[in-house]
Amino acid sequence: MEHRPIASGKRKPVNLSLDTGIVEAAREAGLNLSQISEAGIAAAIKQERERRWREETRAQAAGWAKWVEENGLPLDRYRLF
Repeated sequence: MEHRPIASGKRKPVNLSLDTGIVEAAREAGLNLSQISEAGIAAAIKQERERRWREETRAQAAGWAKWVEENGLPLDRYRLF
């Protein structure tokens, strides 16, 4: 999985369609829709990347768990507790 930063620091104008009630309430509250939208999209990207990573590494994790179950932890004999 490629690890590249989400944000570039550059801005690109885009068109979004938002519920008019939400837009009105945000404006009345003095909220910045661009910042909030950007933060929400970044959070969704992070969540999706994490989901994909878990899916891609599921087989390796299961294999390691099986190995540990059969053989124990590799350095277990050195544990002091």
